[in-house]
Amino acid sequence: MQTFELVMIDSTKELRCKNVTLFHGSDRSGQFGIMARHQTFMTSLLLGLCWFFTIDDPLPTYVALSGGILHFSRNILSIVTPHFFVDKDMQKISINLERELKIEEQQRKEMRERAKNLEKEMLKRMWEMQKEAPK
Repeated sequence: MQTFELVMIDSTKELRCKNVTLFHGSDRSGQFGIMARHQTFMTSLLLGLCWFFTIDDPLPTYVALSGGILHFSRNILSIVTPHFFVDKDMQKISINLERELKIEEQQRKEMRERAKNLEKEMLKRMWEMQKEAPK
């Protein structure tokens, strides 16, 4: 059976898996599978669960992704994503993804709050400058 290499990269780590026989993922058009010698392919992955098989393990390895870009060329499948988790246990990986999404949502909320405060401060300073300007 022919195999390919899977390379996953996020903001903190890189994972390389050799001897992959099948990758299963989802994009906006639906679910798809990639096997060795697949034609060149690129797509935008949805947030969710993907999985792959290796030649020496009959059980799937699960990958939770927070979206990302997938590119397959010359028997190398590359995925770049903000975050990914890899595990044999689907429940464990789902918990990790849910926790990560909550953290990201909290960070976005804090960033929006800081932007709002910055905007208020800028408007206040502009108003003060306008008051002090000679007429």
